Amino acid sequence: MISRHPDRDQIRIEAVLSALGHPMRLTVVRVLNDGGEHNCGSILDGISKSTMTHHWRVLRDSGVIWQRPSGRENLLSLRREDLDTRYPGLLNAILEGARLDAESDQGAKPS
Repeated sequence: MISRHPDRDQIRIEAVLSALGHPMRLTVVRVLNDGGEHNCGSILDGISKSTMTHHWRVLRDSGVIWQRPSGRENLLSLRREDLDTRYPGLLNAILEGARLDAESDQGAKPS
């Protein structure tokens, strides 16, 4: 059973920043930022189910994602509207920083 999601006014900045401070969870948010719902097994490959369950819980409990059951799976979506209302510009700044870091990492790797 999925725990209750925090209401918009219960989302706390320290929980959001902590959740997004992990590279794997930040990658998940980058994928979910494209919009819509994603099957929990389709976002990252090669990660154990127990590890992913932990990361889903952190993201859900911090108020970053919605997680809803659908048959034998869960569907995930970004709580973009709630995060933008609660902390205007924060998600855009974090995602832009992640994009710049990824580009920088690509340029630093030898060909």
